[in-house]
Amino acid sequence: MIKRSFNDIATWVNGEAVGLDNAPVEVAGVSTDTRTIRDGNLYIPLVGENFNGHDFVKAAVENGASGALWQKKQPNPPADIPLIYVEDTLLALQDLAKNYLASLPAKVVGITGSNGKTTTKDMVTSVLATTYKVQKTEGNYNNHIGMPLTILRLEEDTEMAVLEMGMSGRGEIELLSMLAKPEAAIITNIGESHLQDLGSREGISEAKFEITAGLRENGTFVIHGDEPLLTDKVTDSPFHVITFGNSKTNDFYPVQIKQKSDGTYFTINGEDETEFFIPVLGKHNINNALAAVAIAKQFGVSTPNIKKGLEMIKITGMRTELIQGKDGVAVINDAYNASPTSMRAAIELLQDLKDYKKKIVVLGDMLELGENEETFHYEVGKGIDFAKINYVFTFGKLGNKIAEGAKVNFSENQVFAYDDKQALIVKLKETVGEGDIVLVKGSRGMKLEEVVTALT
Repeated sequence: MIKRSFNDIATWVNGEAVGLDNAPVEVAGVSTDTRTIRDGNLYIPLVGENFNGHDFVKAAVENGASGALWQKKQPNPPADIPLIYVEDTLLALQDLAKNYLASLPAKVVGITGSNGKTTTKDMVTSVLATTYKVQKTEGNYNNHIGMPLTILRLEEDTEMAVLEMGMSGRGEIELLSMLAKPEAAIITNIGESHLQDLGSREGISEAKFEITAGLRENGTFVIHGDEPLLTDKVTDSPFHVITFGNSKTNDFYPVQIKQKSDGTYFTINGEDETEFFIPVLGKHNINNALAAVAIAKQFGVSTPNIKKGLEMIKITGMRTELIQGKDGVAVINDAYNASPTSMRAAIELLQDLKDYKKKIVVLGDMLELGENEETFHYEVGKGIDFAKINYVFTFGKLGNKIAEGAKVNFSENQVFAYDDKQALIVKLKETVGEGDIVLVKGSRGMKLEEVVTALT
């Protein structure tokens, strides 16, 4: 984590340090939340529509903070606390992270995309960690506040930083890329997330492409080569473009694939004698692994170490997470988020699994899809293979549209639509038994992990 003097920090954020007579020699880490303050932290009070962190500066110091930033236009600054006056505390947080990162030897890999960002981040981290000291974005710290906080937690001797870059609209990824200045960048894919705000997949592609804004000269740009919305934009790219995907026109593609209950086995072109294994389900996750392989190769990681790193992946929770539940029922917890692309991939995964008695899907609303949201949900339901799935449960207003689509191919007594989550759980428990497997997936706001908890 950052360890710098108040004066150094003041210089980096273009601020004015005051009240330093009793200040410690250096700041040790930062926090924007008084509940997570550690001794020596610099408290950064952010201002939002419904909160003002300046109201809690004294509490932060009482909890161990060594001092705080203070926005100049905020009234009544405390006189007895080391402060650094700045124009805007959020911009100061970002400037502090940018300058701290620039002072480190760490090389940065930036990752964005509609689906698979977090899983790809975990995979890239795992393969690079076989050769380098690596730190990554933790949890969902991937926005204009979270990513600077991630950077400020990097140790001085970190060699590689793997940073996830999320967004809700245009300009956000550009900001993050300019802040991080990555040596390499990945776009995992272009899906339908944020259609409500960006209008089209083309608009989503343009927003994701902002990751190149800060990509260093001659940097490595890894993209999903089966996506024309990406490949069409790199025909005259100034970067070193590497493609991955299922097509043999890509630089990295799978040759043989075996899906088993413990994970996914595959070989790739150019490495025919090496069988790779990822302890995560789903053929779609092979693409995430290929992106990690591409990055690892660029940074000189050997094939044996890549193989080892993929085998040791620790995937962030609620992402195709296979859990052994109660009474012999297996659960695939994929409840963190959902879009049409990721939901179809998860359903395909369940359809391909063998050695289970009954296969059941529990699907919730996919949010932020814009004016065509009902059609997206209906088509997902219609696409479920009645020969490979036994029951379809849905939750939510839009989930009802999934149920309507499913009824095109399924009988009435195989499809159950609910607006009451507890009622769904009761019926689901009556339906499942030993040897069955249940896929649970929906957007974050649907909180379908509550269904997972009920089964486990």
